[in-house]
Amino acid sequence: MGGILKKRKIQLNFKKMNGLIPAVIQDDKTNDVLMLGFMNKKAFDKTIRTGKATFFSRTRNKLWTKGETSGNFLIIKKMYTDCDNDTVLIKAVPKGPTCHTGKRTCFFRKIK
Repeated sequence: MGGILKKRKIQLNFKKMNGLIPAVIQDDKTNDVLMLGFMNKKAFDKTIRTGKATFFSRTRNKLWTKGETSGNFLIIKKMYTDCDNDTVLIKAVPKGPTCHTGKRTCFFRKIK
């Protein structure tokens, strides 16, 4: 996966949000949005290196790989950047529920 990004010479812009970029996670098969997380450069690099979605926790101030405690990993299939190179869209295969509540997606609450 890292080779694909290097070939295209994509330079993500981590400057706009104090070193973070939003990462939208989408189910590779259904296209459902599963979650939104934030990545710093280290989280992004670890995601590329391992093929598993890794984020930066703003509350715990540290990296975390989705599934490291639950086993519900997000296995990366494809990655895209937006036109400004400050957001990534990750197409992944979820290994179990994505939400910490046990739901398949974090987006299950409808606003009335």
